[in-house]
Amino acid sequence: MMKKLLSLVLAGAMCLSLLAGCTTGGTPDPTGTPAPPATNPPAEQSETPNEPAELTGTLKVSLWDLAADPIFASVIKAFENANPGVTVEPIDIPSADYGTKLSVMLNGGSDVDVFWVKDANTIYPIAKRGQMADLSSYIARDSLDLGIYNGLAENFNIDGKQVGIPFRTDYYILFYNKDIFDAAGVEYPSNDMTWAEFEELAKKVTMGEGVDKKYGAYFHTWQACVENWAVQDGQHTIMDTDYSFFKPYYEMVLRMQNDDKTCMDYGTVKTANLHYSGVFSDGSVAMMPMGTWFSATMIDKINKGESSVNWGIATLPHPDNVEAGYTVGATTPICINEASPNKDLAWEFVKFVCGPEGAATVAGLGGVPALLDDATLKVISSVDGYPEGALEALQVKNIALDRPIADKVSEIDQMLGEQHSLIMLGESDLDTVLADMAEQSKSIQG
Repeated sequence: MMKKLLSLVLAGAMCLSLLAGCTTGGTPDPTGTPAPPATNPPAEQSETPNEPAELTGTLKVSLWDLAADPIFASVIKAFENANPGVTVEPIDIPSADYGTKLSVMLNGGSDVDVFWVKDANTIYPIAKRGQMADLSSYIARDSLDLGIYNGLAENFNIDGKQVGIPFRTDYYILFYNKDIFDAAGVEYPSNDMTWAEFEELAKKVTMGEGVDKKYGAYFHTWQACVENWAVQDGQHTIMDTDYSFFKPYYEMVLRMQNDDKTCMDYGTVKTANLHYSGVFSDGSVAMMPMGTWFSATMIDKINKGESSVNWGIATLPHPDNVEAGYTVGATTPICINEASPNKDLAWEFVKFVCGPEGAATVAGLGGVPALLDDATLKVISSVDGYPEGALEALQVKNIALDRPIADKVSEIDQMLGEQHSLIMLGESDLDTVLADMAEQSKSIQG
C-alpha cells in the first residue's frame, strides 16, 4: 500500500526543480530587472559561527506551493521532530510569484531566515546584492564534504563565497521502450554508451512506415535536447561566446532527422504541438533522452491505464572523451538570508534538509535529492513502478547545470532558443547560425 502511495506522490514531487522548471526544458521566464540593494544593514554575525548545544528558537523559511508539494512539509516536519525546541514557520508563496516576491522580501529587510530558490536566473542577482550569507565558515567547521553533491555545490560558489547548498535535483537519463527493442531483436541500451553508439543503435530499432513507424529516437523541441550534450563534459556552458562546441551534436541530430530518418522531424513535432510524454507513452519511439522527472509521468500514466509501454531507463549517453555518469541537470538550492539574526540555527536547518536525513525524506517521496548516494538511490529506485535496473541507471558522477548561475543567463537562453529553431528547420546554415549565436552572446553580455 505504501509503495502505491509513493507512486502517486511521485507524480507531483519530482517535477519541482530548476530544469526545465522541470517541465519547460530549462527555459525559465525572465524575472525582470533586479531591484536595488537592500538598505537595511545585515545583523551582526561572529566571524566564527557558534554551534548550539541544544537547538531552540523559531525559523522563518520561504518556499512555494506548500500544499501542493509534500516534500517541503515533510523535511520541515522531520527537522522539527529531530529538534523539538525549534519551530519552523513557512512563508508560503504561489510558485508563479515566487521569484518576484522573494526579491521584494529580501530588498525590504524581511526577517526571513532561510529561503529556497526556485529559478536559476534569480540566484546571481540575489547573491550580487549581498543577500545570501556566505556559508563557508560553517562548512569548514562541520567538515562538510561538498563532493557528495556530484559537482552541483560548486555552482553556488559566487565570488569565493558558498552562498547555497543543493537540496533537490533532476538530471537527464535515457528512457527506452523494451517492446521495440525486443521486436527488433536488439539488446537494450547500456549504461555506458557514447552518443555515436546511440546514433547507430537508433538505426537498428527504427522500423515501419507512415503512422505505424517506430522511430529509433526522439529529441524534443527544446534547445536543451541538443545543446545539453555539448555541455555534458563540464568544459563549456551556454554563457560561452564561441558555440562551435555545439556543432557535433547539431550535426548528429540533423543527420538522424534528415538523412537516416531515425528521429521525428522537428518541424512536424513543432507544428503538431506534440508533447514528449505522449510520443513516448504511446509507443512511437524507442529511445528518448529526458529528465528524471519523466519517470513520475510514466508511472502515473501506467497506473491510470493511459499507457502500456514496457519501459526502461539507462544512464545518459556520453561524449567519447567523457566517462559514463556525466549528465546535465538543474538543482534547487537553499540559502540563508544575510540579514537573518538566526544564522547559526538557520545553518542547522540547511545542513539537515540537505544532509542524509533530508535526502532520505525526499527520496522516500520519490523525489531526487541533490545528495545522491547509494542509500538514497536505493530508496528512489524501489518506489513502486520504477523499472528493473533503475538503481544502476540512475548512478551519476557529475551533473553539469543546463543553465549556469550567471548574469544575463535568461537573455542568453532565450536567444539560443530562437537560433535553435533556425537550425532545426533548416532556415539557415549551421555554421552561420553558430557564428550569429556567438555575436549575439557577446552583445548581450557586454
